[in-house]
Amino acid sequence: MKSAKIFFLLVLFAACPRAQETGARATGPVSAAEAARWREDIRYMAEEMPRYHANLFHTLSREQFEAAVRGLHERVPQLARHQIIVEMMRVVASVGDGHTNIAPTRDPKVGFRALPVKLYLFKDGLFVRAATHEHAGLVGARVLKIGGVSADEAIARAREIIGRDNEMGVRFFAPFLLAMPEVLHALGLADDAEGARFVVEAELRQQSVTLRPAGPVEMLPADTDTSWLPKDGWVDMRDGAKAAPPLWLKEAREEFWFEHLKETRTLYVQLNKVGDKKGESLADFTKRLFAFVEANEVERFVLDLRLNRGGNGELLTPLVRSIIKSKIDRPGKFFVITGRGTWSASQFLIDHLEKYTDAVFVGEPSGSKGNHYGDSRRITLPNSGLTVRVSIYYWQHWHPIDTRPWSAPEVTAELSSEDYRAGVDPALRAVLGYVPRRNLTEILDEALTAGGAELAVKRFREFKAEPANKYADTEESLLIAGFRLLQENKPEQALALFKLCAEENPHSFRAHFAVGEAHLRGANKALAAESFEKALRINPKYYEAAERLKQLRRK
Repeated sequence: MKSAKIFFLLVLFAACPRAQETGARATGPVSAAEAARWREDIRYMAEEMPRYHANLFHTLSREQFEAAVRGLHERVPQLARHQIIVEMMRVVASVGDGHTNIAPTRDPKVGFRALPVKLYLFKDGLFVRAATHEHAGLVGARVLKIGGVSADEAIARAREIIGRDNEMGVRFFAPFLLAMPEVLHALGLADDAEGARFVVEAELRQQSVTLRPAGPVEMLPADTDTSWLPKDGWVDMRDGAKAAPPLWLKEAREEFWFEHLKETRTLYVQLNKVGDKKGESLADFTKRLFAFVEANEVERFVLDLRLNRGGNGELLTPLVRSIIKSKIDRPGKFFVITGRGTWSASQFLIDHLEKYTDAVFVGEPSGSKGNHYGDSRRITLPNSGLTVRVSIYYWQHWHPIDTRPWSAPEVTAELSSEDYRAGVDPALRAVLGYVPRRNLTEILDEALTAGGAELAVKRFREFKAEPANKYADTEESLLIAGFRLLQENKPEQALALFKLCAEENPHSFRAHFAVGEAHLRGANKALAAESFEKALRINPKYYEAAERLKQLRRK
């Protein structure tokens, strides 16, 4: 009996250091043996990623990737476990697509912890959306600083470790990462991994508070944003709201559901996952949904995709066909609400609806785009067991030269902290108050007829100044207007619109090519060549720009 007791104490003693490794001692560098194992994992990751990714070097070069891997390999002995993981996240995120990532919210092997707060990046800034009862006084406060730097700077640092298709991915994921003490320490936003200092403001009063880890990071499902669900023992900004939960949060656990708003003859449909659910397939739900549409007075149909993180895109065909054939696919009758979380297979649905229906898109831009890398597959690292995900397919639902970073809403409707606190849904409010408006192409065409490029630029500035047009697509409209002027032999006026297009869409190779065309028509060959070269730096395979440069160099 005595020997059994001694054995138990030895086991307990041996276990203590391992438990402490996730505590205060976690900020120390890994041991030599651990460093060797991490280096083996990093080598394995660097070998496997190009093998499985559809095109790992679509954004960065092989040389840049290998240099980043080599730099991390050299630094491993100076880093703590969590710092190594965050730096691996940085390498993986540099690939430049959302399905290629290391995700602490989906891999328990990462083992990061969470602070006792939930953050959200509202229209008016980064806020404490919810907190444990112990920190209830912070709920609703705006975050001004984290670890001595501004909230904006903290988000910028988090951006570099987020696998993303566009900046909406940053707005979605950064608040999760900035509530993880290991991430904050690794990004230089905390002195150690045992807490972080936040400066917050509530009711015009600032306070500084140090937050300590409250438990492991909550694992989130792949295909639905469940982060808004109430949590036992936590206080939420909405807890004091007099209104009932807004519809978009009413049934966040459900894959799909609908409700008839009889007073406004509106059918509200929420699709939170592209997939079947227990007891009903998406195809059967579609039949039930459109049987209701045909049998009832429905003058407005709202499809809400804000919580939809994807699923199986193969299941979308019955839904898309039913929408096209139904009475609701009419201008001003069919609305789609999108947001930063609308991603992956739900982006496929947006692409189909944009192409084949009269849908009016409302809300925020989507978290993805029509031409993107996706369908991630797991690479499990041999020693740590961490999961690295890589995209195995390239999806091209848009034209090959479409450079839009996302699907933009026709009507921007962002959620503010006060909207959320009061239970107001600005997106649904915009739908119910929707009045058809002239699009930007029509506005510019009319301005060109009445007053040329000068008036068109003025009308464009007015258009962009309207909050509803914050994220409106501008590239195509400006290019159409500029090429009209080129056809009218007005290269100087066309140049003004093309420069505006390049300013608004700096990553558009078409915009820079158009600037070059205007310079060429205006006989400024040097500036034309510069613009064509910019276009080729963005898209090295852009044939038209390459041909223009060849012609200029021959002359």
